[in-house]
Amino acid sequence: MSKISNCLWFDDQAEAAAIFYVSLFKNSKILNVSRYGEGAPLPAGTVLTVDFELDGTKFIALNGGPMFTFSEAVSFSIDCADQAEVDHFWNALTADGGQESQCGWLKDKFGVSWPVVPSAMPGLISGPDPDGAGRAMAAMMGMKKLDIAELQKAYDGE
Repeated sequence: MSKISNCLWFDDQAEAAAIFYVSLFKNSKILNVSRYGEGAPLPAGTVLTVDFELDGTKFIALNGGPMFTFSEAVSFSIDCADQAEVDHFWNALTADGGQESQCGWLKDKFGVSWPVVPSAMPGLISGPDPDGAGRAMAAMMGMKKLDIAELQKAYDGE
């Protein structure tokens, strides 16, 4: 069991975020919900934390108020087996107010950053053919959602 959990500070959307993330990833679940008691900074009964697990990785979502917000300086990378997985996560995480960025990065509707990366990516941008890797890197730089077929074509010089 790991001693480290990822803690995400939300203004007041911890439970909604945890429920959303758990719905996207296989083998995921809500583990516990704790609530503020009397005399706390937020009204009694308001969700304080949600402990949840995303495919074996533990997270804590905290309703701490608006003092801190998310930035791209911290993100959660999703390793995708194929284009169908890239599309699944990209479409779900950009829906309802999420924002596409570039090079496979996005922000979800809660402001959390996610690189959505095909597992083929390392072989394309640092493969044995340096010219192909350069072409794949250049192609990636022009993309928002990563397209494995287009990256492969760039690597192959097509």
